[in-house]
Amino acid sequence: VQLQASGGGAVQAGDSLRLSCAASGRAFRNYVMGWFRQAPGKEREFVAAINSDAYSRYYTDSVKGRFTISRDNAENTIYLQMNSLKPEDTAVYYCAASSYSGNHYPETSYNYWGRGTLVTVSS
Repeated sequence: VQLQASGGGAVQAGDSLRLSCAASGRAFRNYVMGWFRQAPGKEREFVAAINSDAYSRYYTDSVKGRFTISRDNAENTIYLQMNSLKPEDTAVYYCAASSYSGNHYPETSYNYWGRGTLVTVSS
């Protein structure tokens, strides 16, 4: 699976952005998909994940109520709608695919990674 994230940019606090991640490969619908982010000087962290059927979604506490992950299996694409952005959301955002049906939170659960897209939120 090859992944390509896009949609990053520079915004003001309180603004919204929608990230997209396009995937290649017929097996896309079988993968759990996730978003991670890495802020300057920090380790990469889990942001959100969505099961293959899109019924189960998982979020880190700091984005709950502000971010929404979704997927379109017909288009082989996942999205991360980010609302009420804060300066602490500034990071490079990565999408990832997992064939593992267990814990969706650790990076080690994900087999494939895309290049990141930079989100910068100014106050």
